[in-house]
Formats: sequence, C-alpha cells, structure tokens
Amino acid sequence: MTGFVLRLAGPLQSWGEHSAFGDRDTLGFPTRSGIIGIFAAAQGLRRGEPLDQYAPLKFTVRVDQPGVHVVDFHTAGGGLPRERSIPTAGGGRRGEGKATIVTRRMYLADATFTVAVEGPDDLTRQIAAALRSPRWQPYLGRRSCPPDQPMLLRAHAGDPVQELRQRVPLPGRKPDTADHVTVDIITEEPGENTALTEVRDIPDAFSRSGHRYELRAVYRQRALLPAALADWHNRKEYHRALTEYARRPA
Repeated sequence: MTGFVLRLAGPLQSWGEHSAFGDRDTLGFPTRSGIIGIFAAAQGLRRGEPLDQYAPLKFTVRVDQPGVHVVDFHTAGGGLPRERSIPTAGGGRRGEGKATIVTRRMYLADATFTVAVEGPDDLTRQIAAALRSPRWQPYLGRRSCPPDQPMLLRAHAGDPVQELRQRVPLPGRKPDTADHVTVDIITEEPGENTALTEVRDIPDAFSRSGHRYELRAVYRQRALLPAALADWHNRKEYHRALTEYARRPA
C-alpha cells in the first residue's frame, strides 16, 4: 500500500474519546475518528454519510511534540431570562438556580504530530487531492483548532512509514546521542518494545443524533530515529527544512 504524510500542528488540538457535554477530554495523540473527520471535511462528506471508504486506511503517528494539557473552563446559560435559558430534555427550560451549566474542555497546546497514512493507491490519492483543495475547512479535533501549514507534507509516498522514520524533519530537540533521537510512535500493529492500549475511536458515521465508535488496539513504541532529523539551531531552520521536504519530489 502507498499513502501520504500529514503534519498536524497548531496552537490547540483536541482529540476526544470519552467526551460528554460537561467534560470533553483529549487523548495525547490524534484519534482515528479525528483524522477521518479531517478527510471527510476535505472531501465534502455530509453528516450521517457512511464512512466505510476509510476502513482500509492505516495510521502511524509520530509524536514530535507531545504538547501541554490545558483545560478551558466554560459556563453556559447563566444570567438569562428563563425563556432563553438552557432547554431540558422534556422541552422545558431550566429553573432558577439551575440555569448555569459548567463545562470543562481539554486541549493539547503547542503539540505536533506527523502521520503516515497508508491505503489503496486510488483512495489515498483522492484524499490527498482533497486536502490540497478542501471542500470544508479541516480542523484538529474541534472547529476552534485550525491547523498550521504545511499540513500535507507529501501527497504521494511509496512507503509513508519509512518517510516518517527516516526523512521528515523533527522539531529541534537534543538528540540522545550523536546518532539518534528517541520519539514515541503510535501504531496499529504490534512490534518490539510496544505498549498496548485500547481506544474507542473507530466511527461508523458522524451524525447529528449521535456518534458510535468501536474499540481499536493501538501500540506505543519508543523508536530511535536519525539525530540529523532534529539537528536545528532554531525554529526557523526547522521550518525551512520542513518546507524543503514538502517541496522535494517523492
């Protein structure tokens, strides 16, 4: 299978798994449902349409910068007349003293991920073309989280996982030795030195009436990458290398 390479970075990202209205969490890496949401938006799929076409895709996520977890505290409905307060499930309105709803929304600040997407050649080429000219604006888990550019680093790669492990520049960090730097990689296949976890992030459709997700096994691996991928004196050098990589023919 061939594929393409994505970079998911921005001031804020949020990749929820157990989110409810009052508390909306985020995992420490992009979820399958979140990445598929980016593709569906770019291709113009409407809510409720089946997502079967994305089932053959495989994702490998490199954690370039894990970011910092932050919590955004919200209130809704307080201080309003009863007729404008939060509606109840029965069609009425919340009473006095109960009108204010408190919510907490969690984000990753200053995180960066590189994603190798593998799949059938015709499917990955269609998605890559849509990402270059999206029908609707992609976002990093929530509409308030626009992505940095460049997002699509390589529109076609014969081996996108090898690109991620050997060629895509990393944000500047101190290498472990002169030869390698250690990063976390999230994969969908077991391997050496991996830790297993399960996440509920396989969507069947993004409908307004509710989302349904299935469990997926993911594996976290500590991988040794060439130190040259992170050998930058400042952010400007890193972004120059990133731009050169994105422009370089496959």
